[in-house]
Amino acid sequence: MDYDLKITGGTIIDGSGRAGYAGDVAVVDGRIVEVGRCDGSARRTIEADGALVTPGYTDIHTHYDGQVSWDETLAPSVLHGVTTVVMGSCGVGFAPVRDHDHARLIELMEGVEDIPGSALAAGLTWGWQSFGEYMDRIDSFAHAIDFGVQVPHDALRMFVMGDRAVANELATDAEIDEMRALTREALLAGAVGFSTGRSDNHRTARGQPTPASEANRRELCGIAGAFAGLSHGVLQAVSDFDCLFTNDNFHAEFDLIEAMAAHADGHPLSISLMQRDQSPEQWRWITERAERANAKGISIRLQVAPRPIGVLLGLEATFHPFIGYPSYKAISQLPRSERVARMRDGEFRRTLLAEKTDRVAGDGSSIPPLADHLLAQVEMIAKRMYRLGENPNYEPDPRTCLAADAAASGRTALEVIYDALLEDDGRALLYFPLYNFTGVNLEVVREMLEHPLALCGLSDGGAHVGTICDASFPTYLLMHWGRDRPTGRMPIERLVKMQAFDTARYVGFTDRGAVLPGQRADLNVIDLEALRLDQPKLVADLPGGGRRLMQGAKGYRATIVAGQLVVDDGRVTDARPGRLVRAGRG
Repeated sequence: MDYDLKITGGTIIDGSGRAGYAGDVAVVDGRIVEVGRCDGSARRTIEADGALVTPGYTDIHTHYDGQVSWDETLAPSVLHGVTTVVMGSCGVGFAPVRDHDHARLIELMEGVEDIPGSALAAGLTWGWQSFGEYMDRIDSFAHAIDFGVQVPHDALRMFVMGDRAVANELATDAEIDEMRALTREALLAGAVGFSTGRSDNHRTARGQPTPASEANRRELCGIAGAFAGLSHGVLQAVSDFDCLFTNDNFHAEFDLIEAMAAHADGHPLSISLMQRDQSPEQWRWITERAERANAKGISIRLQVAPRPIGVLLGLEATFHPFIGYPSYKAISQLPRSERVARMRDGEFRRTLLAEKTDRVAGDGSSIPPLADHLLAQVEMIAKRMYRLGENPNYEPDPRTCLAADAAASGRTALEVIYDALLEDDGRALLYFPLYNFTGVNLEVVREMLEHPLALCGLSDGGAHVGTICDASFPTYLLMHWGRDRPTGRMPIERLVKMQAFDTARYVGFTDRGAVLPGQRADLNVIDLEALRLDQPKLVADLPGGGRRLMQGAKGYRATIVAGQLVVDDGRVTDARPGRLVRAGRG
């Protein structure tokens, strides 16, 4: 046989952005060897008639740092055409670490990223201290897809500063020197980059600010010096610019992030971009500052989501509007079926709906203050709350919101929310678009996606397991922006380039992201017309029986990693070609 694998009869969207064309793709030893006319015979042939053949996607913003140590598949990302993920985002992760700090890092990840601490405690294999040892450990067994890692600021600070690694505690010069040296050591071992988190909404499971959340300019710039002279490496930051409800410190905060990027010796930094209701124009300020920075030679890119950053609310999810009501709290530990039976009782319903919610955030709680603010205005937020339904719609018509249902049915908004949560025997999920939906449409997102500094990101794959399932972003990008949206659609070729070629090249992975001879055979075969998102479901597949939201897709005929079929018609196969990608290794 001339080839190990041949994909025939598809329309090749090669990742360059140019128009698709008919042709075949041939693979030998995990690499693409021919594209276009491939006359040789193959051990395996995949017929792609009527389908697109694209590069696999690289998701540059995930939180599989714990999951990667126990889960071979890295679902749900693998179900959405993703063939490489980058972990260690937002400054949180599990290395470097001293043995006595295991529980502290678990509390940090549980609070910031909504991953059950019990699942992390049961599933994490540990067996490392240094970042290099962590990389070796997670690369010691095969996975379905590839993964890269970033050095997380919180873990780094805790490793160096010990008990002093709390917010507002300044690092000494010696401690900054050590953090810089450890970061450089990790980069030389193949780490993709360094990440830091500066959001006021991020809290540990004890409700405390994250260790690095208030790190000063001297510390951030000192760590950035680790990149000097290296040929690879990126920086990533998340910040709300001290904007819970004001923007007083916006420019001072951006100055600090820009200074960190400026000290990274030309290495690029990406920052999260989203529209917040509390400051609807802030995203434009971020964009303008990024443009000005790039004009000065400081590379700052903008990570953009293709839909609202929202939460899913349900009786089995992490949040719903009644979690703080005394009557609900009294039954909250019952099995779902028993809770539903109690909530359907008319007297219980009347009692609960007459109550006021207790506070759910504050000292000793990882729930952000924003949650209390929203719960106190539940009648108002019903205007932004929707049934998700069997066919999820992430740009819903505002006329279908629960407030509109209340007006039409003569019930209060609270009654409608209550009744909606009981649908499907209490399995129903309500969708609350939190960011990127101020105008109750996605026109702002379209502007973001079309900006030349935009990078597809923010999926948070592996995180917020009881509130979101945004690892499906790559599928949504093609469906909504390439096929379904009535206005503002974008060429499929551009959308593929954005989440395959552009993301891979940004993080320094030059061997993937394009359907070209010599590239890794990381590929998708996609029936675009059949492409659709499944309804998210809560599944109990985390260690210790923990639950998480899982969302699959229809339309992926095949996903291929290093020439091996890892997803066959939407089902993960037994193939495990995925490994750790060490950046800077060619």
